[in-house]
Amino acid sequence: MACERVRVRNDHGMHNPATGGHGIVHQQYAHEFIRSHVARDSDFTTCPLERQPTSDGREHALIAQFASSDPTEFARAAELIAPWVDGVDLNCGCPQSWAVKEGIGCSLMENPELVASMVRAAKSNLEASKSVSCKIRIHKDLSHTKRWIQTLEAAGVDYITIHGRTRSQRSSTPPDFVAIKVLKESTNLPVLANGDVYTLSDVEKIAAMTGVDGVMAARGILENPALFAGHDATPGDCVQRFIGHAVRCPIPFPLVLHHFSEMTVRMPGMTKQERKRMMNCRDLVDLIDLVEDKWRLRA
Repeated sequence: MACERVRVRNDHGMHNPATGGHGIVHQQYAHEFIRSHVARDSDFTTCPLERQPTSDGREHALIAQFASSDPTEFARAAELIAPWVDGVDLNCGCPQSWAVKEGIGCSLMENPELVASMVRAAKSNLEASKSVSCKIRIHKDLSHTKRWIQTLEAAGVDYITIHGRTRSQRSSTPPDFVAIKVLKESTNLPVLANGDVYTLSDVEKIAAMTGVDGVMAARGILENPALFAGHDATPGDCVQRFIGHAVRCPIPFPLVLHHFSEMTVRMPGMTKQERKRMMNCRDLVDLIDLVEDKWRLRA
């Protein structure tokens, strides 16, 4: 079961339908990451459990995603985190207003040359076995997105993830998978598709519609870490494993509670009373008591 312990601001999962391989993407802000050991400790923690193959022998890839608009900062962050990851990713797709004001996220979609310079800087600081990738959104005029991707391909980017919405479109707008298919066909780069991935059937449908090399889930993997294992909702076994990871590899309790809340929001059989009890948990011991009472926590 693909149920991973995380300690991050944001988290994404990705899946290759052809090979069954899984990846985990952790996001942090490069400017803070390179300047503060507190930021590094709070934004990123990994453990050997994240690098072990799944129970059926599939390998994991661990990718660190950074928000940045400075080549030197992105390259330095990549260098610092490299010993613990398989690659770094530059977030060019966040549409939130604060990110745009900071010149990161979607604002970078208007400056492909800057992104290309960040890709080159990071690759120059990393060994060849480490990947450098970008996550992007689409433009209303796909010819702009095609040129953007061509610029990144020339800079040496290893792969891209395409979210099928424009900068201004809300999550209630269906992703444009036809656009992703068109962009996939216009490049030689490996492409991952992203947008409205909540079940394994979504993964298979999107892969078939677009012809991409893999599919990434964001909100879906937060709500259901067992998504790529074929579960349509978080199973109790996944909750138990998550708590076991949190005990063996401690992280701040507010993060444990946040992820536990996300995992159980659509979970069948989770009552209002149990959710209220969950939100009143003061520490990990309280949460373990809840899990033991409901699912008979396993060692």
